[in-house]
Amino acid sequence: MFGRQIHLFRLFGFSVGIDLSWLIIAVLITWSLAKGLFPYFLKGLPASTYWAMGVAGALGLFVSIVVHEFAHSLVARGYGLRIRGITLFIFGGVAQMEDEPPDPMAEFMTAAAGPIASVLIAGFCLVAALFGAVAGLPKPVTAVLAYLGFINGLLVVFNLVPAFPLDGGRMLRAVLWHMRGNLRWATRITTALGSAFGFLLIALGVYSFVTGDAWSGIWWFLMGLFLRGAAQSSYQQLLVRRALEGEPLARFVQPDVRTVPPSITLEDLVNDYVYRYHFKMFPVVDQDRLVGCVTTRAVREVPQDLWAQRTVADVAEPCSEENTIDLGADAIDALGKMHRNGASRLIVVDQGRLQGIISLKDLLRLISLKLELEDA
Repeated sequence: MFGRQIHLFRLFGFSVGIDLSWLIIAVLITWSLAKGLFPYFLKGLPASTYWAMGVAGALGLFVSIVVHEFAHSLVARGYGLRIRGITLFIFGGVAQMEDEPPDPMAEFMTAAAGPIASVLIAGFCLVAALFGAVAGLPKPVTAVLAYLGFINGLLVVFNLVPAFPLDGGRMLRAVLWHMRGNLRWATRITTALGSAFGFLLIALGVYSFVTGDAWSGIWWFLMGLFLRGAAQSSYQQLLVRRALEGEPLARFVQPDVRTVPPSITLEDLVNDYVYRYHFKMFPVVDQDRLVGCVTTRAVREVPQDLWAQRTVADVAEPCSEENTIDLGADAIDALGKMHRNGASRLIVVDQGRLQGIISLKDLLRLISLKLELEDA
């Protein structure tokens, strides 16, 4: 979903970051507030005041979205769900959950937590704006508070649309899941609604563009595309998770591992291993002992004219959590680690000893067979 991300801070054990796309929308929000909304409602103020209000409004929206996602994350953690982090991107924010909810109640409460937080923020800001006006606070301050109250209320209304993956869609999925006891069926229904709602936004975008409102048209069109894509990918992710759920990792381990000794040159490594077996990573073994890993990335950092003089031992690195997995793990854990780290193979170890290799293509082969044989 995301491109390049910038880590901002950690709070309550959650990592908070922003996708570079958020910087684009933050600039646009600041500009639209400073040049459009605030001058329209509060006339005659200096330009510097409008820009300060625009920055304050954008920062307030940032804080509001983070609080919204923190509400999701804290409730999810209370139900034992793992949260990889919170990321803000061009269309808002997302708490990246690594697990599916264990039951409908966990799904409903986790989904509802965000809108509840946004309702509280909206109410607080609107009340603060009202009392601030009565107390004689400067108009720019009350105007920013009123804007934050309004925009959070608008976010609540939008998020409660019963279309997955919006919060309303997740709440509806929880209800359908509870009624029929079938998460796959509930997800299929709500993602279909999500796709339909995305198509509606695309149509609205085209209409707005044709009738002269180009900016709104582009925005609605892009949001519709995003929602359709997110809905479809969410259903596919559920199918994948269900296909691998409960499958022991040992079932996929290839014990016949292509290992390399630390003494060979990088030239031999490339010619005799990389070009022959087409792998980007090899375990380095010395007298049946796993001593590290060597990757094509590490080889690439060495000038090619030195490959004949440098050995694997010179560039090998200790095997890490990113490229190894314990033999007792589940297949779904392996797939998740491959996805997070962009790896196609993982070294399988048992108490630090090399047991074999697990590859992405073997996992995908089982997924394909299960989807072909079982009802969708």
